[in-house]
Amino acid sequence: MKYKIMMAATLLVGSVTGSAYAADTSPQYVSDWWHQSVNVVGSYHTRFGPKLNNDLYLEYEAFAHKDWFDFYGYVDVPKFFGAGNGNDTGIWDKGTGSPLFMEIEPRFSIDKLTGTDLSIGPIKQWYFANNYIYDMGPNNANRQNTWYMGLGTDIDTGTKLNLSLNVYAKYQWQNYGAANENSWDGYRFKVKYMLPLTTLWGGNLAYIGFTNFDWDSDLGEKSGPVRTGNSITSSHILSLSYAHWHYSLVARYFHNGGQWADGSQLNFGNGDFTTRNTGWGYYAVVGYSF
Repeated sequence: MKYKIMMAATLLVGSVTGSAYAADTSPQYVSDWWHQSVNVVGSYHTRFGPKLNNDLYLEYEAFAHKDWFDFYGYVDVPKFFGAGNGNDTGIWDKGTGSPLFMEIEPRFSIDKLTGTDLSIGPIKQWYFANNYIYDMGPNNANRQNTWYMGLGTDIDTGTKLNLSLNVYAKYQWQNYGAANENSWDGYRFKVKYMLPLTTLWGGNLAYIGFTNFDWDSDLGEKSGPVRTGNSITSSHILSLSYAHWHYSLVARYFHNGGQWADGSQLNFGNGDFTTRNTGWGYYAVVGYSF
């Protein structure tokens, strides 16, 4: 579940597709700029840790765009429904499970804050981009605190495809006790995209996704062959949205997920096992937007 798919599917569809869909099927919100939803998320074979993880959890999600401020974020309550595999821990597992996992992505428009048109070719505007991740585990071995910071852009593709690019430097505070804690440690390039597809069963169908490329981390050098200095996470979403309800199916590809080297031999005291950190994981989401 760590570093979960950014499910802005319904939120993005309602905010950027304009006349692509009929007004009576577009998502409806209490606020004209702060869009939010409550979701139930089921995950299968996520690969952020050294063992495959399945979970069923509760999520609050928000998306906003107003003048110079662009925002996406979510708060997860892991294992909220008490369901998961043997590797899964969460809010009710005192001493081992995390009661909260959050990720926020605030971006601040440099163009609008400075009153300057900095557009170049297809680049519509520039942002001071951030990506902050926090896992409130019960101790250092179960806690993450990471801040990515850098530059972001919105790209005019000349089509219905919405595209943004962000590049970050990473500062790593806590990282589940890993050797790269409390240091500047590598970079991330993030590509985010959304394409409205068609109307289906009275709702709006869209393809949405993002890909993270992480590189130049010192974790591989500091921790030996079981960890890596790079990883890739690529998520692909089909989202069907209505005025309030939305449904998403997600396929996510991991390459060295969580910077664990695929195929490594480990033993955490319960017997030997082999990491499976390259491969596919899946999510299903049912949510209510308001």
